[in-house]
Amino acid sequence: MAHGQDESLVHGFAQSGDVRIHYVTQGQGPLVVMIHGFPDFWYTWRNQMPELAKHFQVVAIDQRGYNESGQPVGVENYAMDKLVGDVKAVIDHFQKPKAVVVGHDWGGMVAWSFAMMHPEMTDRLIVLNLPHPNGLRRELANNPEQQKNSEYARFFQTSDAASKITAEGLVGWVKDPAAKEKYIEAMRRSSLEGMLNYYKANYPKPPYQAAAPDGPRIKCPVLLIHGLKDKALLSDGLNGTWNWLDGDLTLVTIPNADHFVQQDASELVTRSMTSWLQR
Repeated sequence: MAHGQDESLVHGFAQSGDVRIHYVTQGQGPLVVMIHGFPDFWYTWRNQMPELAKHFQVVAIDQRGYNESGQPVGVENYAMDKLVGDVKAVIDHFQKPKAVVVGHDWGGMVAWSFAMMHPEMTDRLIVLNLPHPNGLRRELANNPEQQKNSEYARFFQTSDAASKITAEGLVGWVKDPAAKEKYIEAMRRSSLEGMLNYYKANYPKPPYQAAAPDGPRIKCPVLLIHGLKDKALLSDGLNGTWNWLDGDLTLVTIPNADHFVQQDASELVTRSMTSWLQR
């Protein structure tokens, strides 16, 4: 499904305050909004979209700072309420009362936060390789391995980190050569400063506190998918997720998949999503 070659993909923009959010949509039916993480863009969902589009209107967004979306300057423009507001703006743009919200990595953090802030707009929640924020905070406070493996995030929080990364350097994880070209183009269009502002504005900083405020509970059913080879976000963070949910939890762990589980195990992820959404 190459960019620009699939006639059923429609590109557009939703307005979120003064930031334009680029999206790609496919299919008809109830809304599914898909939110990528770092360093990524809408195209990360290319393997899931055609299958989901048989039953849903799928909308994959570029988060602010990325690819064709607006790239506001300043850390404060990447605070979680702004990122959640972008998702709300997209759902409003399609004039739907609610959506299935799907997120990976930072998109997962936005998805969890959206479900907390807008339970009435969250039909169901699918999160890939991002533990519940309380689980991540607990691991950062108590798990030395998670602390060590989060060093990259602390580096990203330093003021001049953007000068030390490149578009090419960010896409080393992309295995498919054709996709890698698209990724390099997308990262060159993106704001390196903007991407790192996600970490500066929202990632927990030491000294880590396990006893985070409980925060609003998640009301809707949740599907969690986790590639167990992920070193950035250890699976220990998933323990106790059920303590923060009012709805049912389905957990799919994939032993041989890494952090980008939607690409590493794309067929299993697609199958898990579609069967769970159709139950």
